Amino acid sequence: MIEVKNTNFQTFEQDIRELLSAFFPGDRASFSVDIDKIMEPHMSMLTGLRFEDKSTVKRALYDYLSAETGKTLPWGTLTGIKPVRLAEKYPDLGILKEKFRISEEKARLILGIADRENKLLSCIDRENGYSMYIGIPFCPTRCLYCSFTSNPISRYADRVDEYLSCLEKEIKGLKTPETLYIGGGTPTALNAMELEKLMKLIHNNLEMDKVKEFTVEAGRPDSITEDKLKVLKDYGVERISINPQTMNEKTLKLIGRAHTPAQCIEAFEMARSAGFDNINTDLIMGLPGETLDDVSYTLSEIEKLHPESLTVHALAVKRSARLSTDYDPWSDYERAEGDEVGEMISMGRECAERLGMVPYYLYRQKNIAGNQENTGYAVPGKECLYNIIMMEEKQAVVGLGAGSTTKLNSKDRNENVKDLKTYFERIDEMVEKRNIFLNGRLLY
Repeated sequence: MIEVKNTNFQTFEQDIRELLSAFFPGDRASFSVDIDKIMEPHMSMLTGLRFEDKSTVKRALYDYLSAETGKTLPWGTLTGIKPVRLAEKYPDLGILKEKFRISEEKARLILGIADRENKLLSCIDRENGYSMYIGIPFCPTRCLYCSFTSNPISRYADRVDEYLSCLEKEIKGLKTPETLYIGGGTPTALNAMELEKLMKLIHNNLEMDKVKEFTVEAGRPDSITEDKLKVLKDYGVERISINPQTMNEKTLKLIGRAHTPAQCIEAFEMARSAGFDNINTDLIMGLPGETLDDVSYTLSEIEKLHPESLTVHALAVKRSARLSTDYDPWSDYERAEGDEVGEMISMGRECAERLGMVPYYLYRQKNIAGNQENTGYAVPGKECLYNIIMMEEKQAVVGLGAGSTTKLNSKDRNENVKDLKTYFERIDEMVEKRNIFLNGRLLY
C-alpha cells in the first residue's frame, strides 16, 4: 500500500501517482510519501507555469524515490505516452537528461526518432490533408492482454455484411486521405469475399491513386490465407502486418492466440509468394511466463523471416483486459519486470539492427512493463507514415467503424460507439455527428 500525503500539489496528483506506480509496479510495497515535505527545498523553483511546476514536482519526487529505493527509471520522470514530442521543445541531450532524468540511451533514442519523423513526414500535407483509419472489430479469439474493440468473428459472422454497409455510409462524401490504415481487431478475420467487398467500397469512394500509403493489419497468422492475400494485393495494399507476438507455442496458448509458430512462418511464406515486400511483425516483451531465453528464441525465428519492419512492445495491461480483470488463472505465471524487461527490449533492438532497421516511431503506455516503451523499427524506405501521424498527431485522422476516433488535433475528437449492436442502430446519427464535427473539412 502506497500512502501519499499531498496538500499543496493536488493539481499534479495523477502524475504523482503514475510516477509512484513506475517505482512500485503492482503496488506491492508499503511506502509513505509526504509530497509537501519533499517539496520544501524546491519551493523557490516554482514558476506558476503548469508544465514547468509539474516538472519540478516530479523531478523532486523522482530524486527522493530514487534515493530511498536505490532505483533509477529509464524514462526518468516521464509518465506520458508520447515522449518524442519533448524533442521539439528540448532538442538537447543534456537538457533532456537533467530536466526529466531520462537515461542517455532513451534521450538519444527520442532525439533520433524525432529527426527521422520530421524527414519522413515532409511529403505529408499537415494542414489540408488527412489520414484514414478503418476499424474491423472482429478477431478469431480475444487475447489475454487485449483491450481493443474486438468481437469473436464466429459470433458475428452473419452480421459482417451489415457492418460493411455501415462502413460504406461512413466513407461516402469523404475526400481521399493521404494514408489509409485498416486495423482492428483483425481485418483478415473476414473471409475473402467479405474482404473484397471492403476493398471495393474503398475503391468506389476514394481516389486510390492519390493515397500515398495503404496498410492492412493482417495480424493473426491463423486468419491469413492465399485467397485473402490475393485480394489485398489486387486492390493495392502495400504494407501488411503479421503479428505472432511470440514464437513460443506454450505462451501463444496461454495468451489466447489460436495459432502456432508454424502458422506464422507459413503466413510469411504465403505473403512473400503473393508479392508483399513490406511486412511488419509485432512482438511483446514481458508476456506471462516468458524468460530471456524465450525472447531470444522468438527473435532468432523472426530473423529467419526477414520482415521489413519490427515493432517491439513492452507488455501493458489495460484495466479491461482479461489479464487484469481475471488475474487468478494466470497468477502462477511470473511476468518480467524492471531490468529484465529492459534487457528484453534491448534484445529486440539488437535484432532490428541486425535486420538493417532503424527506430522511426515510439510511444509508451500506462502500466507498461519495466517502465519501458514500444518502438517501431523499419528498413529505411519501409516505414509506416500512418503510425507516425497517428501517434504524434501530425495530421487529422478520420476513424471509421465501431470504436474508432476522428481527431483533428490533440484536443478535438469525435468517437464512434464501441458496442456493435449500438453501432448498427445509430450509424446514421454517428455519420451526421461526425460530419458536423468536421465542419466541412475533409468532405467533398
